[in-house]
Amino acid sequence: MTISTLDWVIIISFLILFAGIGIYVSKQAGKSSKAFFLSGRNMPWWLLGVSMVATTFAADTPGLVTQLVRQNGVSGNWVWWAMLLTGMLTVFFYAKLWRKSEITTDLEFYELRYSGKIAGYLRGFRAIYLGVIFNVITMAGVCLAGAKIANILLGISQGEMLLYSSIIVVIYSAFGGLKGVLITDFIQFIIAMIGSVWATIYIVNLPEIGGTTNLLTHINVSDKLAFFPDFSDTEALVTMLIIPLAVQWWSTWYPGAEPGGGGYIAQRMLAAKDEKHATWATLFFNVAHYAIRPWPWIIVSLASLVVFPSLESINHAFPGLSSSMQGEDVAYAAMMTYLPSGLIGIVLLSLIAAFMSTISTQLNWGSSYIVNDFYKRFLNPNATDKDEVLVGRISTVVLMICAALFSFFLQSAGEVLNLLLQIGAGTGLLFILRWFWSRINPYSEIAAMIISFVIAVFFFVNGKLDTPMIELAGHWQLVFGVVVTTIGWLIVTLLTKPTDDDTLQTFNALIFGKESKFKGFGMKILGFFSGVIGVYCTLFAIGNFIYGKTALAFGLLAITGVCAFVIIKSFKAESK
Repeated sequence: MTISTLDWVIIISFLILFAGIGIYVSKQAGKSSKAFFLSGRNMPWWLLGVSMVATTFAADTPGLVTQLVRQNGVSGNWVWWAMLLTGMLTVFFYAKLWRKSEITTDLEFYELRYSGKIAGYLRGFRAIYLGVIFNVITMAGVCLAGAKIANILLGISQGEMLLYSSIIVVIYSAFGGLKGVLITDFIQFIIAMIGSVWATIYIVNLPEIGGTTNLLTHINVSDKLAFFPDFSDTEALVTMLIIPLAVQWWSTWYPGAEPGGGGYIAQRMLAAKDEKHATWATLFFNVAHYAIRPWPWIIVSLASLVVFPSLESINHAFPGLSSSMQGEDVAYAAMMTYLPSGLIGIVLLSLIAAFMSTISTQLNWGSSYIVNDFYKRFLNPNATDKDEVLVGRISTVVLMICAALFSFFLQSAGEVLNLLLQIGAGTGLLFILRWFWSRINPYSEIAAMIISFVIAVFFFVNGKLDTPMIELAGHWQLVFGVVVTTIGWLIVTLLTKPTDDDTLQTFNALIFGKESKFKGFGMKILGFFSGVIGVYCTLFAIGNFIYGKTALAFGLLAITGVCAFVIIKSFKAESK
């Protein structure tokens, strides 16, 4: 495929714009660590919500969806659709609590909620564990996906792609702080959506596809359209639906879908103007992420089954792909090669924007942990704002280099998803309960973290062996991790001393005030279920419109309307 001068002009112009935004806001971002990492705590819900959505639209996301659809059909997406329950839990139970805490990072929670030196050590360790190790793995997966796209569409190597793209993203992340990230996220999200929708329309109307009707009735596609797995296929039902809905959503910790909120989602809630803005931002994110955005990727994934019916057909069409670049997830990038000049520039820019929005957020979030929860807390308690911003900028560069290097050890988006889910397996329930169950203490968190990590590393290494020590399917590995880790931290919780009463009273007074921590739970639960049902109905309504089932689609939208009414009522009841 040839990239025209017009395509390059489009791409380079926006890359210069992104770098310019970071430099433009650098003076304001450099005033203090709160300005650099929280943008002064005065951000509106719509900007924060769009930033959350943009961050979760990584370069690996279209590839992951493509891999899931090609292997298991549309219903294969339940592995991440189930995370909607986690998101809605954050909306109705935790968004306001995070904003009330007035902390800079979610790791400060440890010394707010727990007592003793162990709480500080836990905070520092988690800063490195999440901000460096977990963060680098996440970014490495995004880097790998970006490299696969660049390899197919631009013909450049993984090293070249990471070198060029990293320079731009590091410039506006290191200079502009969170404000630079939020502004560029907003622009990148618009570009990404325009690019994905426009590309989908063009691809569906290719002569090889022949329009939506021909696509949906094609022999390679017709058996992959169902929203739910075949209930008569027990294995598919268990792996794709039952485990995600019954186990995964509440038990695993995953970036962007943390039970109880956390990570960069918490960072944006903490940067909101007030509690209402934090709540609405998180609600907008869940609606856009789960209901609105997936369908362009799904349609292109289905179209790829017509043009490239097998992995071998992709490898035959692109003989230059190295073994590390091959996989079902590259089918999305392969389909982009059919786009004309001008449009391919916009789509390439949208994919670059998706890559940069995710990486920039992960860099800012990770460096916030390193600075606020490790450097300032342990190495230099008297650090000035200038010192903190400098360390933040240096750590941004170092994190990017580590992520780029680790990406050479990974194979696919699906592998990264499974690894991250396994690392967080069994920790989710703890994060949900620690706000309300006073018995949970630092040792609970330490036990959960160590047990889940050891199990994840064992299964990851075991899977890389020529002759694995244990033959166990991925979904059962996840269940094993959840069960063992959950039992482990519960036992530790009951055998160790809880946080002292003074710390608990201070925490409860700050977060819940004089009211019961369980006040309004009934309306919150009603809002939670309304949110989940409403978003799923919207998701399937859009799908049914595409499938030509208009009556059913309007029926689902009617249910969505009822759910929206209930959600607004629940918000009003809570504010009284």
